[in-house]
Amino acid sequence: MITTEAAAESAISAVPGAAEAVGAPESEEPAWPWKDAPLGTLVQRIHQLQAERARAFRRLEEGHLQYLCSRPNHDFPRYRNTVHEVTQVFAAASREVLAVEAELAGPRAQPLLASHVRNLQELEQTRLATVALLQLMGAPELMEQEDTAQMDQLKMKVIKTMEAISEVLQDLRFDAESAE
Repeated sequence: MITTEAAAESAISAVPGAAEAVGAPESEEPAWPWKDAPLGTLVQRIHQLQAERARAFRRLEEGHLQYLCSRPNHDFPRYRNTVHEVTQVFAAASREVLAVEAELAGPRAQPLLASHVRNLQELEQTRLATVALLQLMGAPELMEQEDTAQMDQLKMKVIKTMEAISEVLQDLRFDAESAE
């Protein structure tokens, strides 16, 4: 039996660019218009990026459902295209979140806020890997091998991760207000 972590890594690595979507920042610093913005503006931008990620997750879920419902042929090229487009959204959001973290950890000297942003990024990485694994396990080719107990555990992990993300966003907002 494949471990959850190994399967998640396999699921993420099977999607071109997905690992980079939540990984380390690229060597080039992105053009970033919020470099000198107040802390409140940076926190607001993090919330906007989280909203973009939420829309991307919804689009990924819709694409997966369309793929599953397109029987008997299963339109995999269309699903793969959706995954690619969503991966680009995740990658762009992650690059910007990491830029905010670097700004908070470095020039702004706000280690608590930077740690919230890092935690958020790690939680999003966990969420993406878990969702990818769930979708992989729900693939028509694997349906006869479906492990409902493991799928239920993964679904619960997604829910708990989303709750943790909400808590981190609240902490970030509260601590940023205190720092201003």
